[in-house]
Amino acid sequence: MFSHVKELQYNAKPTQPDPVYAKKLQEILGGQYGEMSVMMQYLFQGWNCRAENKYKDMILDIGTEEIAHVEMIATMIAQLLDGAPAHDQEQGAKDPAVEAVLGGMNPQHAIVNGLGAQPNDAAGYPWNARYTIASGNLLADFRANLNAESQGRLQVVRLYEMTTDPGVRDMLSFLIARDKMHQNQWMAAIEELEQTQGAVVPSTFSPDHEKLDVAYSFMNFSEGEESSEGRWASGPALDGNGTFEYVQSPGANGQNPTLIPAPAYIHGTPPEGMSVMQNSGGIQPHLQ
Repeated sequence: MFSHVKELQYNAKPTQPDPVYAKKLQEILGGQYGEMSVMMQYLFQGWNCRAENKYKDMILDIGTEEIAHVEMIATMIAQLLDGAPAHDQEQGAKDPAVEAVLGGMNPQHAIVNGLGAQPNDAAGYPWNARYTIASGNLLADFRANLNAESQGRLQVVRLYEMTTDPGVRDMLSFLIARDKMHQNQWMAAIEELEQTQGAVVPSTFSPDHEKLDVAYSFMNFSEGEESSEGRWASGPALDGNGTFEYVQSPGANGQNPTLIPAPAYIHGTPPEGMSVMQNSGGIQPHLQ
């Protein structure tokens, strides 16, 4: 059960309207790595969690906080749109220099959303549930969470650099700090799980079913050998169960992928040396 508190988690009030920046801010609301994505990702991970209660509780703690971040950004976008309806764009179009600025406003903010935020990214693409990951394997999920927080913080930092509005920067500085905590949180949880489950996901699969002769081989499939200098190319593997090996020319070890002709009803192109002959059983490939 959720209940709503009328106050925001942190202030989300710009110093002045900026409809062009409101469009940019949509990215960290409804983009792939926006607050809507991590909110839904964490909530479903928590609701689906079958592991220890401490993990379920932790995931739902952060998932619920992300609801608050969605509300903060939506509120900020709405206030950035104050006093900036589409009429301003029409007036600005009379001056090409002004049009270049006002033309950056998202017209849907006025036409569709009534000067409010929308569940879309900065390009107007609708938020998609396929952005989220909730696999049931906590180590795999927590690594996805770390990636989401890393990309999300990067985008918020870039948006911070794109404005000089003190009020907007104040809110973004709060989100940047919380994303730092969340990255540290997922790294701590990952470290804890790796100590009990191992480093490779899933840890429950039997090595007897793996081709272990290639399990620790780094294969150079591109021009140059600079990759041989990396930690991944030599020394003990990080799962503690093998040693990295650098393979300069991996080559090809599989079969020649020659496919048999498709049935006649597919109407593909017959191979050379074959013609199509119609009989009572239908059109069939016929060798000459």
